[in-house]
Amino acid sequence: MDQLTHFNEEGRAKMVDVSDKDSTARKAVARTEVAMHPDTLQRIKAGQVSKGDVLAVAQVAGIMAAKNTSQWIPMCHPLLLTGVNISFTDNGVDTLTIEAEVKTSGKTGVEMEALTAVSATALTVYDMCKAMQKDMVIGPTMLITKSGGKNGDYRANHA
Repeated sequence: MDQLTHFNEEGRAKMVDVSDKDSTARKAVARTEVAMHPDTLQRIKAGQVSKGDVLAVAQVAGIMAAKNTSQWIPMCHPLLLTGVNISFTDNGVDTLTIEAEVKTSGKTGVEMEALTAVSATALTVYDMCKAMQKDMVIGPTMLITKSGGKNGDYRANHA
C-alpha cells in the first residue's frame, strides 16, 4: 500500500508539497445523477420551475464550485483552472445526469474540482426544485476519467 501523503511525521494532517512536481496538462471528468419524478424532470427541461432556469443556474454553481474547491476541501491546493464545462443529459424519464470536465496545467490534478463541480450542480438542482419534490436522490457521484501527472491516466470501470 502506498504511503499516505496527507500526514506528516507526527501523524498530523498536512497539505502535500508539490514544489518538485512537473507542471503537466491535467483533465478530470466526474459524473453524478439526480433521480426525480418524471413531472419534475419535464418541468426543468421546459423551463417551468418558479425559481428560474434550473440548468443555467446549476451550471454556474458547478463552475463556481470547481473554482473554489480548495475552500471546501481542507488539503486541496488552490488551482488556476483553464477550463470547466458542465453538461446535462437525461434518460427521458426521471434521471438528470450531470458531467463536469475540468482542466488545468499544473502540478496537481483536478479530480476534486470535477467531483465538487458535479456535487454543487446537483445540489443546486435540488435546491431549485425542492418545493416541487423533496425526495429527489443524488448519486452515485464518481470520477469517470483523469489524465496527466506522474500517475498517468485513469478510466473508471463503471464509466
